Amino acid sequence: MKAIGIIPSRYASTRFPGKPLVDIKGKTMIRRVYEQANSCPVLSGVFVATDDQRIADEVVSFGGNVILTSSHHLSGTDRCFEALEKLGKDKYDVVVNIQGDEPFIHPEQISKVVNIFNKNRDTEISTLAHIADDKDLTNPSLVKIVRNISGEALYFSRSPIPFIRGAGSEDHVKLYSFLKHIGIYAYRSDILEKIVKLPPSSLEKAESLEQLRWLENGYSIIVEITDKESFPVDMPEDLKRWA
Repeated sequence: MKAIGIIPSRYASTRFPGKPLVDIKGKTMIRRVYEQANSCPVLSGVFVATDDQRIADEVVSFGGNVILTSSHHLSGTDRCFEALEKLGKDKYDVVVNIQGDEPFIHPEQISKVVNIFNKNRDTEISTLAHIADDKDLTNPSLVKIVRNISGEALYFSRSPIPFIRGAGSEDHVKLYSFLKHIGIYAYRSDILEKIVKLPPSSLEKAESLEQLRWLENGYSIIVEITDKESFPVDMPEDLKRWA
């Protein structure tokens, strides 16, 4: 199946304005994300989708591909679909939404979400999870997942799930292998077109997680386990990791 990588990127982040252009060891964050994605062998191409000319100019400066999109999108998923429309909906079977704040995403992780579609062409959406530790469980910024025996997501939450009855919080990870969400998605192109038309759902509003909208409407999300850790940049202090 032919897959395209799209990196939705905006300048006006509430918690960290301008973070796509922040310097990380001599390169902007958007450049690092692009270069990591561009080294993934299963992608037929990589594009940055942005509404900001400063980001577009930066991508052009290092020889990357960029698509200018609307400033009215509420999610990266919406921005990905506009980019797909401009590229041609019939040209790609799978769209990979690569988070613009993951400067050291592993190409193997991108390959893993795409290969799910190669194994089963009926796959609608795929994503990744990593085994969580104690501190992940209590951090609402790190989303947790439970899935069924077929690997399909049952629920995503900012709270620890499942609840371990009769156990102290310090014993949770000893009793159950909790899963932490890695925020990369791959969508079959026809499914992406359908989910961007869905109205916000009640669970989505409660947890502020758009993937719950897809689950509430009956779409299937396959969750693969990765042994690669994820280090997103949400706040300026996250940059200390690479200082």
